[in-house]
Amino acid sequence: MRLWSIDPKYLDWKGLNALWREGLLAQAVLLGRTKGWKKHPQLIRFKNHNRPIRALGFYLLKIYEESFRRGYNYTKYKIVKPTNEVDPIEITSGQLIYESDLLIERLKKRSPEKHYKIIKSAAIKYLDPHPLFVVIEGEVEFWEKGYKNKNFI
Repeated sequence: MRLWSIDPKYLDWKGLNALWREGLLAQAVLLGRTKGWKKHPQLIRFKNHNRPIRALGFYLLKIYEESFRRGYNYTKYKIVKPTNEVDPIEITSGQLIYESDLLIERLKKRSPEKHYKIIKSAAIKYLDPHPLFVVIEGEVEFWEKGYKNKNFI
């Protein structure tokens, strides 16, 4: 499960579709509708939110809006609590750097056009965060398990 902290506008169609499916899975987990995935580390930040289902509803709504902008046919009613107002979740700059590098590397292989657009304008430290997140200084998040298996930073 990869619940990207970066803005969905950067994802290629495969990444956006995967994020939508995984976001819906995360919603099912938080609602207690699954047997598995309950302790997945990517869910920690949502579980720690004062209104986890609303936070995930906001997260999914922004994915839905990006899909709509691209002309995709996602089903909005699958979002249990779609909302445009929710307290933000803090995300560290180190996490965004990690995810930005991870996405750019993936796009290099599967979506060269999207990759080129990002790196052409990437005179930045990291890609914009998903609108749910507000950036604070810090290292890669403790819940990021993929980082521990990489030689990064």
